[in-house]
Amino acid sequence: MTTRAGVLTLGETMLLLAGPGIGEVRDLDHMRVDTGGAESNVAIGLVRAGVPATWVGRVGADPAGERVLRDVRQAGVDVVATVDPERSTGLMMKERLRDGRTRVTYHRRHSAGSALVPEDVPTGLVEQSALVHVSGITLALSESARRTVASVLDRAEAAGVPVSFDVNHRQKLLDAAVAREHYRAVAARAAVVFAGDDEARILLGAPDSAGDDADTPLTSDEDLARGLADLARGRAVVKLGSRGAVSVVDGRTTRRAATPVRVVDPVGAGDAFVAAWLAATLTGADTDTALDRAADAGALACTVPGDWRLPGPGATTNTDTDTDTDTVDPAAAVHDHVER
Repeated sequence: MTTRAGVLTLGETMLLLAGPGIGEVRDLDHMRVDTGGAESNVAIGLVRAGVPATWVGRVGADPAGERVLRDVRQAGVDVVATVDPERSTGLMMKERLRDGRTRVTYHRRHSAGSALVPEDVPTGLVEQSALVHVSGITLALSESARRTVASVLDRAEAAGVPVSFDVNHRQKLLDAAVAREHYRAVAARAAVVFAGDDEARILLGAPDSAGDDADTPLTSDEDLARGLADLARGRAVVKLGSRGAVSVVDGRTTRRAATPVRVVDPVGAGDAFVAAWLAATLTGADTDTALDRAADAGALACTVPGDWRLPGPGATTNTDTDTDTDTVDPAAAVHDHVER
């Protein structure tokens, strides 16, 4: 595939307030200001890998919106944004809990980003792209956001533009039973689907518990990947956190162990993983190389605070396997949705 026209993403990016260390918001006296959103995170990862990317979204006419637009643009992403004078930019707060987990709380009800409409995606933008990337988060934000995704998929299909879909399920935004229908409809139109093993079970209606032997799941990781690939158009990647990842591409199954790192912040790792896999595939890499690059990128994202930041010069990522390292685990992130 060519990268000439780049990748188009769309979704909500928010202002991020993060604690400087371990502790809950109620106990902190200051927080670090940053930004983050699944789709813009992927766009930033693509640009870093040499693939042009465009992010489409909405922000409020407020300082938070200005910060979002500045950060995404400064990362090298082309930004097509509607500034909404009636709604505010969404907010998320990130805390590192004493039990080792990261908790993210969202304040996004009636936010500007949730009001995305089909008209926010200019004529020709989808049609000129090499790939369109969407996530389940946008499907869960609002009815207008779902219509926007559907419109973009219709335009992509008419123009012969392939679609990438990262399930990225948020239970607090959309109940799994309701989400399944939406996810399956998008997956069936996608050239590749990314999902965690729990998310794959939502799409496939597979059992989500273990059998008599706790180490033997009722449906294997490889079965989940094959099921997703069958649902989509032959390509699927299942992200397994500390157990690595497995892909099925045109009938070929590839498994990759996780890259060991000392985890600082696991939020955003899945987006970095997706960006690296897409960039590798778009530039002609084989499936083994794509999965290797994705696993390494996801692990690297865990070594620094923030949704899309990279380690500074001279920083160590502790990628050598030893007893002091941990691999990224999806259970290390807890996502809460707070309506305001």
